[in-house]
Amino acid sequence: MAAPLRIVVMGTGPFAVPMFESLRESPHEIVAAVTRPDHAPPGRRPPPNPMRAAATAAGLPILDPERVNDPAAVAAVAALRPDLFVVCDYGQILSRELLGIPPLGGINLHGSLLPRHRGAAPVQWAILAGDDVTGVSVIHMTPGLDAGNVITAAATPIGSHETAAELERRLAEMGRGPVVEAIALLQEAVAAGRPAGVPQDAAAATRAPRITKADGVIDWTHDAARIERMRRALEPWPRATTFFARGDGVRQRLVLEDVAVVASPAPDSAAGTVLVAGGGRLVVACGGGTALEILRLVPEGRRSMSAAEFLRGSPLREGTRLG
Repeated sequence: MAAPLRIVVMGTGPFAVPMFESLRESPHEIVAAVTRPDHAPPGRRPPPNPMRAAATAAGLPILDPERVNDPAAVAAVAALRPDLFVVCDYGQILSRELLGIPPLGGINLHGSLLPRHRGAAPVQWAILAGDDVTGVSVIHMTPGLDAGNVITAAATPIGSHETAAELERRLAEMGRGPVVEAIALLQEAVAAGRPAGVPQDAAAATRAPRITKADGVIDWTHDAARIERMRRALEPWPRATTFFARGDGVRQRLVLEDVAVVASPAPDSAAGTVLVAGGGRLVVACGGGTALEILRLVPEGRRSMSAAEFLRGSPLREGTRLG
């Protein structure tokens, strides 16, 4: 059995915590955690940092440099004398100099089956793309974005009604075993004098850039299936959103909480047209002659409600255009 390693864990978000817990249960020693610094506008609390909370509870030293590749940060990490970096949901790309500190370099747990969906939001983009299957990959890191050799991977189907939040929780738990397995495989490869893992096919790579608030605004010219996936992919943030002009001229924001693809009663209608607004149903025309039924929504400034509840007190009528 290979010798236990001195590991520096780098992470910020919740995706990294199950992996961190599995490393704590392994023979390896976690010598410190590196995470993003906490920032918040004056008078407000910083957003949660699950990795910081987990490392604090474990009594570990924590480094939170603004830029991890700055000379001072590199020196602080080097002083820890790590054998390996284990990175997940961190938020910064490591430089070649930083990756050169541990003798074994770094491994990264990523929430997709690489090379598909390289980038900051692989879970959301897997749902948006309509993928049937996704998974986790552990790669031997390079300075390129998610481009290293894949050491190990695990696949899982995407549920037909699964949201990004639900899928991300499942994938985070799936990452527990592959990370520990990848460390053993990396040690074996280094001892044998060969590269660890299998090179990615760069020609098959797709991008999964960070999601922005603008990504949540619905384009009704997309087909209904695409918009239904968007509703699931952008939960809990920024959520699928549309607008309509009320009779008083006020533009109201609507967040779609639950939707279903339905047969269109008027396939030739312009995208975004409300086709049904009565009998407890709210159906909207989408691109390609398709239609989407809005089952639950959150009107701006109000609570979550069913379509029937919303229509009882809303001026929204058939023929209204959303968007």
